[in-house]
Amino acid sequence: MSKRVEGRRRGNKNGKSTQTSVPARRPTPPIDDSVNDRLARLLDSPQLAQIVPRLAPEVLHDLIRDRGLEACATFIAASTPQQLASVLDLDLWHRTPGRDDQFDEQRFGSWLEVLMNEGEGVAAHVVAMMDQSVAITGLSRYVRVFDPGVFQPTAPSDDDLPDFDIASAGTLECDIGGYTVRARTANTWDAIVGLLVTLAQDRPATFHALMSGCRRLSNSTPEIDGLDALLLEPEQVLHDVAVAREYRRTQQGYLTAGDARAFLQLARQPHSAGRKPSSSINAIAAGYFRALDDDVASATQTERRGETTRVSSTDLERSDSIRSVDELLAQAGMASPRHRGLLGPAPVDVARVTPIEPLMEYVHDADHVAYFARNRELAFLANALLAGCSVYSRAMTVQEAWDAAVGICNLGLEVWPDADGNKPRASDLTTTRPDTFLMDHDLVTAFEAGWRLVHEDVSMFVITRLISTLRQLQSVDSSVQRDLYDLRRELEIHRRSGTPWRAGEALEVIAILDTPAWACLCGLLSECPVVPQMLTAIVDGGARSVSATAFTCFTTRGQIRSVHEFAARLRDILIN
Repeated sequence: MSKRVEGRRRGNKNGKSTQTSVPARRPTPPIDDSVNDRLARLLDSPQLAQIVPRLAPEVLHDLIRDRGLEACATFIAASTPQQLASVLDLDLWHRTPGRDDQFDEQRFGSWLEVLMNEGEGVAAHVVAMMDQSVAITGLSRYVRVFDPGVFQPTAPSDDDLPDFDIASAGTLECDIGGYTVRARTANTWDAIVGLLVTLAQDRPATFHALMSGCRRLSNSTPEIDGLDALLLEPEQVLHDVAVAREYRRTQQGYLTAGDARAFLQLARQPHSAGRKPSSSINAIAAGYFRALDDDVASATQTERRGETTRVSSTDLERSDSIRSVDELLAQAGMASPRHRGLLGPAPVDVARVTPIEPLMEYVHDADHVAYFARNRELAFLANALLAGCSVYSRAMTVQEAWDAAVGICNLGLEVWPDADGNKPRASDLTTTRPDTFLMDHDLVTAFEAGWRLVHEDVSMFVITRLISTLRQLQSVDSSVQRDLYDLRRELEIHRRSGTPWRAGEALEVIAILDTPAWACLCGLLSECPVVPQMLTAIVDGGARSVSATAFTCFTTRGQIRSVHEFAARLRDILIN
């Protein structure tokens, strides 16, 4: 599942922790054998009960993804209920671009099998910690639960018909704790039976709660009378679970997929006449920050009401241990490293993004309140791209979302109108802003300007030029010509709706004519347009090996000029 994008923390002049807005652009070094050995020893450490509760759920999820559930079962057993809920929110749901997150029932079954392999007591302990609605939703995908009395023979009558829905020959079935459990599928059956037997013996309250919930979801389908369009009970429970998950994640700073898509769609729309870029912030962003402020205020009040405890030497030793664990996980690529993000001296091999980086550096040194606001805005933007956008028809990674958010904000700063409302000329590739610019202007509005520019001057420009080019193409192969006609017709539909990325699958016919051009078009017409490395090779005339899906994010108007140059050559490329 998706990760929330967080800023990198760095100490300020007052000794407090602030967040750095832009992640480092240095590639992650390979993990050496010593780090792997230390990580393996950590997984077998007897002090997990003290270490795991202090780790962020995202770190635990990274560890599960990297090492596998089998290696992390002891970590899971040592987690707190709050950690487990957050990890399951990440791991049991998968993202599909353009749709809400979907519950992964096969992954839930994998969890049960791994936990049972670790031990019946471990599995029972973890399932008891789970949110009951999540556990019931997962179990009901594998079994149906009935009262034994359902299957007791009754006096026959001529009007009785056999209930083939409930009773079917050859179905896996067993009686556990006063319930009849029948398999929907043979998958994970042994693990589920073993788990339920253990729960019935050791945790009867949890067992009966799960069985009652599954029994409610096992009833036959009600008669459709046409008077309502309500969800059936299983679908309604799954919907409720999804809503509860969204609520938990929004409290942690995540954006829902629906809110993210709505924000990005609104950002593509031109501003109303007479509205200045800095006059108001996007309504979805404003609501997000307002809710975030309320959560912070509530947490602060709770902390103030609590008793002040004395820090002992043991607590300090544990803090040092946790810090060592954080550093180890960072070296293994499973936690955010505490190195340079945006601020401080830049290595000579790291290119600076101008004007955003110098402006953010100035704000960091001059006004910590403004810097915190800009950093929080950038985190919101990266989360919006992560939850609501796709590239090459797939979900974006955390690093890609960060890079895209920074680059698009930089584009917005480049085209920001001056005090008189005049936008920079397209031929003017150098943009200077007062050092105090980001103390008075927000990055959400800058992102909107850059996002709108990319949509109009990349996505819409390229799809229009491609349609014009297809009108001039003639293929000797009748099937290819028919596919080209179908592509042009679909492109025209999506151009009118302003959604060029929805024609991604239809672009495959271009690969028959020229594979590098197809790879370029897939990147340029992605929901989040990017600069394919293939395009740079074509425009610069380079003859080097380039991955078809390698790309960089838009950061300057110079890259948009390269896109226009590629589009001007498109006809010759496809014909030749």
